Amino acid sequence: MSDELWARIEPLLPVVVPRRSDRPGRPRLDDRKALCGILFVLYTAIPWEFLPQELGFGSGMTCWRRLRDWNAAGVWERLHENLLAELNAAGQLGWSRAVVDGSHLRAMKGGPKPVRARSIVPDLARNTI
Repeated sequence: MSDELWARIEPLLPVVVPRRSDRPGRPRLDDRKALCGILFVLYTAIPWEFLPQELGFGSGMTCWRRLRDWNAAGVWERLHENLLAELNAAGQLGWSRAVVDGSHLRAMKGGPKPVRARSIVPDLARNTI
């Protein structure tokens, strides 16, 4: 990963609380290495548990947990917003070609009510179906 990309992402990551001295445990994997492991798995589409230890990215489970935590902290949304703001400031976005769909915007007043389907139940009294 380039230093430029890391410089954009690092400030968005949550601050890590240092471990208590009475519970040292295993040292925390560096965030940059974890991100490299995440990108490797996503790029190669290998299962998390098959992330090669020889690459130095930590275990697949560690990378998966870090991805989960960063997603919950909104890191990727803020990165996306920052990149869009930079591109917009540089005049690099063509807003005339932008598309908005329902997965990104909530319908404020809702749509038309669907017509209720009639139940088709056989009339046993008349022996008709």
